[in-house]
Amino acid sequence: MSTAPLYDAAQTSALHPGGKDTVEASGRDIAWLKQQVLSLKDFEPLARKRLPKPLYAYVSGAVEDNISLGQNRRSFEEIALRPRVLAGVSTRDLSLTLFGQRYAAPFGLAPMGISALFAYRGDVVMAQAACQASVPAIMSGSSLIRLEEVMEAAPGTWFQAYLPGDMRHIEGLLARVEAARVETLVITVDTPVAGNRENNVRAGFSTPLRPSASLAWQGITHPRWLLGTFARTLLRHGVPHFENAYAHRGAPIVSRDVQRDFSDRAHFTWDHLATIRRRWRGQLVVKGILTAEDARLAHQHGVDGIIVSNHGGRQLDGAIASMRALPEIVEAVPQLPVMLDSGVRRGTDVIKALALGARCVFIGRPFAYAATVGSRHGVAHGIDLMQAEISRDLAMLGITRVTDVDAHCIQRPLPN
Repeated sequence: MSTAPLYDAAQTSALHPGGKDTVEASGRDIAWLKQQVLSLKDFEPLARKRLPKPLYAYVSGAVEDNISLGQNRRSFEEIALRPRVLAGVSTRDLSLTLFGQRYAAPFGLAPMGISALFAYRGDVVMAQAACQASVPAIMSGSSLIRLEEVMEAAPGTWFQAYLPGDMRHIEGLLARVEAARVETLVITVDTPVAGNRENNVRAGFSTPLRPSASLAWQGITHPRWLLGTFARTLLRHGVPHFENAYAHRGAPIVSRDVQRDFSDRAHFTWDHLATIRRRWRGQLVVKGILTAEDARLAHQHGVDGIIVSNHGGRQLDGAIASMRALPEIVEAVPQLPVMLDSGVRRGTDVIKALALGARCVFIGRPFAYAATVGSRHGVAHGIDLMQAEISRDLAMLGITRVTDVDAHCIQRPLPN
């Protein structure tokens, strides 16, 4: 293993505040990144070294006993692939059309909250990398950069919202999202209350972060993050705030006294979704569906697509894995494009999800780690790795077009 320092495209500019707001990595840095990171999972140990313990706990952790987190991975592992041979696979086409947009590959970047705290301008660099690679990216409503800035830097980025059960606040946010020229609005529906993230408490993480000697020590002992991300953000943009939960600015990310209030989400219902559908003229996607019953209700309320998701195991522990819920939802709403997130790590995972009927999948934590390690170039490298894996796997399955993947490509586990 190389002993080269942890790659950090942003650190140079952090030490020279007069420099550009974004930094191009050197050829040596990019070569090091490609040498060290051969798959998405390789980003995590590098990011763990860089991030303060509370931030790593936020990204990596789930809730309670991590049952759903573990089941997400096992649900992919229990499905086998059925390769065909001598099919003439010298060229492969990974592209697909979704909501009238042509994408280069059937995967995208899932929304990750507070991305700008674990990577400098994290929301921007992830959206830019996805835009340049022509894959979809979803910006989180729990982000620390104004959605208008992200949309300007990466047009076509989807926006994900956590909505309150108050149409006055919903209307204000919808007007803002529309003015920012968002075309695809993703409403997360599985967060009526905050999940029981005990790992965050044990690691000293909260939102907002509480100033303490322990938190200060974490910053001092992680100088690359302190200089390259946190100090640089403070110098250039001030204290980050939750910018996109409402039409107005939300709470600061660091505060001794401010509390974030999640209680208004418990009032959000199907009636609100019906009103939003009448108001919103763009594509409307709901994220967090795990049952055929709710999928049918979503279709009845006029949504344009569904993301099957258990929130990466971060909400209800013991909730069914997205992959296990996928088949019944695809069967329940054949009229809609059904997508999936939670647990996707390999090109073979993408193919297995497509074989069960998903149109596209989204990947969260690994791209958060990629941004932490290598900024936009790290994310771009992660996208390249996934595209290469999918292309190679298609060839070994005897398939030339990703849109030809179907149930014949897999063998599901036999019932007990």
